[in-house]
Amino acid sequence: MRFPADVPSGGRRVVLRLRVRRFRCLDRVCPRRTFVEQIPGFTRKHGQRTERLCATLASVGLALAGRAGVRLSAILGMSVSRSTVLRLVNALPEPDIPSPRVVGVDEYATRRGHVYGTVLVDVETRRPVDLLPDREASSVAGWLAAHPGIEVVCRDRAPFFAEGVRAGAPQAIQVADRWHLWNNLGDAAERAVARHRQCLRVLLPGSVGKAQAMADAHEPALSGETAASPWKSDRFANRIWASHATVHAMLEAGHSRRSIGRQLHMTHRTVKSLADAARPEDLFTVQYRFNRATAVDEYKPYLDKRWDEGCTNAWKVWEEIIPLGCTGSYGIVSAYIRKKRTSPRPVTAQPPIPRAVTRWILSRPETLTDTEHIRLKEVLANCPELEALTGHVRPFAEMLTERQGHRLRRHDLLLCRVRVIFRAEPSANAYRIFHVLHCGRTQQQGDK
Repeated sequence: MRFPADVPSGGRRVVLRLRVRRFRCLDRVCPRRTFVEQIPGFTRKHGQRTERLCATLASVGLALAGRAGVRLSAILGMSVSRSTVLRLVNALPEPDIPSPRVVGVDEYATRRGHVYGTVLVDVETRRPVDLLPDREASSVAGWLAAHPGIEVVCRDRAPFFAEGVRAGAPQAIQVADRWHLWNNLGDAAERAVARHRQCLRVLLPGSVGKAQAMADAHEPALSGETAASPWKSDRFANRIWASHATVHAMLEAGHSRRSIGRQLHMTHRTVKSLADAARPEDLFTVQYRFNRATAVDEYKPYLDKRWDEGCTNAWKVWEEIIPLGCTGSYGIVSAYIRKKRTSPRPVTAQPPIPRAVTRWILSRPETLTDTEHIRLKEVLANCPELEALTGHVRPFAEMLTERQGHRLRRHDLLLCRVRVIFRAEPSANAYRIFHVLHCGRTQQQGDK
């Protein structure tokens, strides 16, 4: 008796009881001592489910894979595990896919930067055809040679794919798909924008004067009685008075200065200054350090000029003022530059990065915001080269997206044909190019 599971009927579980014959072999040497008869199209060897239930679960697995397929199967009354669904899918025979006429070749990554493979897609049906374990030219050539009916190969600009197509399908026309054309155009446009980085320094109108006024308002005075000195703050003064009283009390009790510094966690220099001061007020008369005359005072205009030019490296500007006669140390220059870093700086419009400008140029004009329109207009007004680049990119983008290849000029088509010849024969000379253009063998490839 066998009890194979079957497809539910009317929402109810179906229980099958099959009586089949078991045959036994009387030959002791026979490896198959016993076997059971099968019902064709209904049961299989060692099968716990009927053929139609296996086919139904395999169809659910193909559509939804493991976990989602299990959830749907439970609703339909066919409770199985996700491993069973995937096992049934893997047991299906490979589909008989006809040889494609137009195939797309591209790479995919199983581990980005380390392990790559090749995917082949039927461009007409937009379905994957095969996966190759690597992206070598020999693998692509072998696959193409095994499928002789290929007429067009749509690939990216990788040289190993071009070599594989030439070796495996020399009769096929090699074309670049629109995505790779647009991607290559975007990379070239970004490199062109990066070469004109200096033209991207655009300031918003009126931002400089307003920012300078704000900086002047927040700039502390460093001379005279109006200096914002921390020596005159109440919080600091109370701490000085308390420390002065504590140090003098311990001195009168007979403690040494070293012992006082160890107990109060003060340096020897701090204990000495507190002990030498007869009154706490004597410590407040110390001149604020930024008011002291230094050896770089007469070179501060030069330092300010270099700061405005964008040079914020203290070591570099110190090396520049030494030949001018400055005798100050690097520490004084570094302190002055550090003060300029912490002081409020003029708020100016940040220049756009090359990638942002490239996105503005490559985007449809109607998709840009008003701010992006204004900033792009300012950039193009400052750089005629980028304006010319925009004038070339946007008509080409319109031809590419709207598939208006007839708008290409005649000499552009001629250049395309010449490039096709050079890729097929890198050592071709002018006579060879002239001969191939007139024989018509490459003319159709150039048109494509």
